[in-house]
Amino acid sequence: MDRPTPLDRIRVGSAPDSWGVWFPDDPRQVPWERFLDEVRQAGYEWIELGPYGYLPTDPARLTEEVAARGLKVSAGTVFTSLHRGPAGWEETWAHVSQVAALTRAVGAGHLVVIPSFWRDDRTAEILEPPELTTEQWAHLTKGMERLGHEVREAYGLELVVHPHADTHIDTEAHVGRFLDSTDSALVNLCLDTGHYAYCGGDSVRLIETYGERIGYLHLKQVDPDVLAEVVADGVPFGPAVQRGVMCEPPTGVPELGPVLEAAQKLGVELFAIVEQDMYPCEPDAPLPVATRTRRFLRSCGA
Repeated sequence: MDRPTPLDRIRVGSAPDSWGVWFPDDPRQVPWERFLDEVRQAGYEWIELGPYGYLPTDPARLTEEVAARGLKVSAGTVFTSLHRGPAGWEETWAHVSQVAALTRAVGAGHLVVIPSFWRDDRTAEILEPPELTTEQWAHLTKGMERLGHEVREAYGLELVVHPHADTHIDTEAHVGRFLDSTDSALVNLCLDTGHYAYCGGDSVRLIETYGERIGYLHLKQVDPDVLAEVVADGVPFGPAVQRGVMCEPPTGVPELGPVLEAAQKLGVELFAIVEQDMYPCEPDAPLPVATRTRRFLRSCGA
């Protein structure tokens, strides 16, 4: 059997999301100590911070807890509503600066930005139209450029925007419009393979088309049969996850081997962080899945 080509530019990690963590505090989620213990046990060296407040927010304590387990942090995550215009900048910056300061303090170099949802991910309530106006697109793109500049100047972090189901940056058309309307020197993309497939996109084609804009990867897969039901029934993202729309690799789409190979060909170092959407889940469920996923990624050369 031929050995896979080593993907020596891909740095694999995992995230609290793969342990069913979506919120800073929720009784259905595993305690943060267990997450840190198990993510290392599963074979990962890199983690993300997850929702701000889940892991300790004191930089000294977080640094100590992470280092004690031989782990390193790749990124923090923030949520923004920049399409609403500059009136909300102060509120956005207060949230971003809090997360960015902790992210920088623990030695990470990226800040993942997720746009706000147009549909409530629990109740399916339509919060805003799914399509932005021309003015809102201008607010979104200029706001992200401003955020990228400010985050780099203040914290030395690189901004990567995460296309996400039920947000305004989701489909191939929306992602292309966003990238074509923003400056690569200020903002790039966190390509989430699962969300992009969920919204009908082709991750390999995106990497090959916009390679210079791919600054970070999230790895997950979609069950195409469940996805077809979700789309047909108009199910929002949260309940779709509970139906199992995001499935354990390598049982879904896209194939992760070709995605990782396309990323390797870019010739730059990239984080590839596993995000196995599992909220809510039984506390004993994540570790076996994470362990098998790490074994699978090694079989791909990562």
